[in-house]
Amino acid sequence: MKIYTKTGDKGLTSLIGGTRVAKHHLRIESYGTVDELNSYIGLIRDQDIAPGHKVLLKEVQDRLFTIGASLAADPEKSKMKIPDLRDADVELLEQEIDRMDTELPALRHFILPGGSNAVSFCHIARCVCRRAERLSVHLSEDSYVNEKVIIYLNRLSDYLFTLSRKIGNEQQVIENEWIPRV
Repeated sequence: MKIYTKTGDKGLTSLIGGTRVAKHHLRIESYGTVDELNSYIGLIRDQDIAPGHKVLLKEVQDRLFTIGASLAADPEKSKMKIPDLRDADVELLEQEIDRMDTELPALRHFILPGGSNAVSFCHIARCVCRRAERLSVHLSEDSYVNEKVIIYLNRLSDYLFTLSRKIGNEQQVIENEWIPRV
């Protein structure tokens, strides 16, 4: 398989199903942002964090590839069997959020991102995840998007926020609480 095909040299690319669209098409922006998010998840996994976090993050990366495939498929023309998201994928994130939350101090203020590289990378991934969610919601207004994609991305951003707090707690990093000036 060749890395370069030259088929995108004029600013177009193919969706799964063969439809050619501009590289700035909202569908391309959506799955491109999911790909960016997946790279940040990999960066978090490369940090000195607990092995259990790494295992779950690898599972998340697999689900993000599933989401990318779903978003890359032309809903009108693709006959290709695409991996599917399941309710259990969302439930796994919810269970992990709940588990981590029981081990963390109560959240009484907004938290400013930062404190360690791992914590900061979680916050960056959370922001990219929110952007992927917004783009997918926008795309769903005009084209088919599996509703589980949007639900998963929404829950994943919550998971990444909670993970940032949990990693900070494990690293004994003091949270940067936002205390607004009034």
